Amino acid sequence: MYPYSFRPTENQPTVLAFAQGDVNGDGIIDNVYLTGRKPNDTGSPYTTDITLVIQDGRTQAFYSVPLETNAGYAPTLFLGDFTGDGVDDIQININSGGSGGFYFVYIYSFLNNQANELFNYETFNDQYLYDVVYQDNYKVVITNQTLKLDYIIDISNKGEEYLSEIYTRDGKLKSPVQGWVSGLNTAYPVDFDGNGVYELFVFQRIAGRYNADGLGIVQSPLFFDGRKFVIKDDWQYVAVLGMKQQ
Repeated sequence: MYPYSFRPTENQPTVLAFAQGDVNGDGIIDNVYLTGRKPNDTGSPYTTDITLVIQDGRTQAFYSVPLETNAGYAPTLFLGDFTGDGVDDIQININSGGSGGFYFVYIYSFLNNQANELFNYETFNDQYLYDVVYQDNYKVVITNQTLKLDYIIDISNKGEEYLSEIYTRDGKLKSPVQGWVSGLNTAYPVDFDGNGVYELFVFQRIAGRYNADGLGIVQSPLFFDGRKFVIKDDWQYVAVLGMKQQ
C-alpha cells in the first residue's frame, strides 16, 4: 500500500512507481511517485502524462514536476546522491518502446523542495557527436568528435555474405559506408569510486548500415561536476558485439 492513495479514474492518474528517501534535505523521509495515465480500453502498457510527484515527509505537502517527454513504457525511479551533497537525487527512466531500444532519462535534485534538472537525455544526445566510418581491411572507425577520441572495430568476423557486399576480395571498400551512434539507450546509477556518490553509466548502440546491424556499444561513465554530468578525464569505452560461430 502506498502512503497516499491515488485512485485512478478516467480523469485521474495512477501510481506507476514509488520510492522513499530524503530528497529535500531536511533529514525526514519523503515519498516520491511517478504517476500517469494508461488507456483503459486497450490493455496497453503504454503510459501518458507521466509526472514526478514528491510528498514532503514533514509537511505532507505535494509537489508536482512535469516531464518534457512524458509518455512511454515501464517508467522507473531510483533515489541516490549524484551530487555529493548527502541528499538523495531522483533518477527517472522511461522505456520508449521503439525498435532502437531508447530510454528517456532525467535526474532531478529536489533540495529545499525546489526541483532542479541535473540530467536530460536530449541534452546528452546533443552534447557528444560521433562519426562511424567503414575503412579498408574490414575496419570501422568510431570518432567522438566532441572528445576527439577514435575507436577501431575489426569486423572481419561478420561473415562472408555481409563483408562481400561492402568489400572486394582484397579487403578494399567498394564504396563509402557510414554508420552511426544512437542516442542514449539506457543509463545505470553506479558508484564507481565507492564513496557513496553515484555516477551515471550510459550506453549507446553503434549501428552499421542499418539499425539491426549492431557493431558495438559506446559506454560512458558520467560524473557530476557541480553543474552538469560530464565524461571524466575522457573516460569512455567501446564494447564490441561478438559474432556467433557457425
